[in-house]
Amino acid sequence: MPDAPRPTLLFVVTEDWYFRSHRLPTARAARDAGFDVAVACRVAKDGPAIAAEGFRVIPLPWRRGSFNPLSALGDIRRLARLYRRERPTIIHHIAVKPTVLGGFALFLAGLRDTRVVATLAGLGLGLSGTGTKAALGRVLLRLALNAAGWRRGQALVVQNSDDAALLAAGWPRPPASRLIRGSGVDLTHYEELAEPLGPVTCAQVSRMLTLKGVEDLVAAVRLVRAQGTDLRLILAGAPDTDSPAAIPQATLDTWAAEPGIEWLGAVSDVRTVWARAGIAVLASRGGEGVPKSLLEAAACGRAIVATDVPGSREVAVEGRNALLAPPRDPVALAAVLARLAQDAALRRRLGLASRGVVDPEFGEAEVGRRMRDLYLGLVTPVPVPRRDGGR
Repeated sequence: MPDAPRPTLLFVVTEDWYFRSHRLPTARAARDAGFDVAVACRVAKDGPAIAAEGFRVIPLPWRRGSFNPLSALGDIRRLARLYRRERPTIIHHIAVKPTVLGGFALFLAGLRDTRVVATLAGLGLGLSGTGTKAALGRVLLRLALNAAGWRRGQALVVQNSDDAALLAAGWPRPPASRLIRGSGVDLTHYEELAEPLGPVTCAQVSRMLTLKGVEDLVAAVRLVRAQGTDLRLILAGAPDTDSPAAIPQATLDTWAAEPGIEWLGAVSDVRTVWARAGIAVLASRGGEGVPKSLLEAAACGRAIVATDVPGSREVAVEGRNALLAPPRDPVALAAVLARLAQDAALRRRLGLASRGVVDPEFGEAEVGRRMRDLYLGLVTPVPVPRRDGGR
């Protein structure tokens, strides 16, 4: 008797680099559980590395920053053709754009037996705001979830409880969601590091975007240094020219020429950053899921300074391993940085607590296990009770 075919899992994500950075642990867990895994994304330089894991890579001609209505309709049609051709057991949409476009594409494709998972790794500033545009965006997102939800199996995954509450607000039948915090951090790769010697140094590892609050952080460090505290700043990350929020190269070069500020660009191994910096910063203006950069820093035993926004405060816990400041407030951020730079005992206490925040809750093994169990739950038949009571 031939073996039963393996269930298929199709990830739909915008960029190959994002999948490699954030979703490999989940894909590996699914593969090891018996799924045949494929990844549909825009392919740049990381496609071969994804294929080397044994995952089939399907190129998609889209970009994260494009929300032109005509382009969106074309993307929906392409996705619908892809879904009809592949007929996967489960489709996993990752982030807002694939969830919206993929939800409508699933409706158009008419695959009634396909299960769907949607992971919202942060709503972004465009959907988490309080204005009319953000509210309309959330309505569109809910409509897409409903369009994908007429099949028997659907799961909506959020990374923090604030996003779940925001999606449910003002909606008579809000989509049920489950909380799986973060994408997982490799707790064997990121080990606790000794506090660096020399001048106190803080670092932010992120894409160089205005929404990550990089400008606010630079302004705050300038204030701290002007007040006489020799605080150094390392910025690690690329500008991400596909984003409308990208900080110009010329601005980054100007900052890097200032005393006490260093811009490294993209860094392949961020442990080299945390070997030099005793304070991890994320000055985000909002819209985060659970920032992986803070998870990695916490796993390395670093004290954290973060803005008090959803997602960041999941790993940056005020008074335990972190100090928080309001977003978009360089003066308040400077006060928190100065306090931590001047208090070595506080830095040590917060840093020692950081590892316990992420281990094991945010580890790759735990996140991969929870996602694997979600997939298996969608494809495992639910026993039907016998009418005779089992006799």
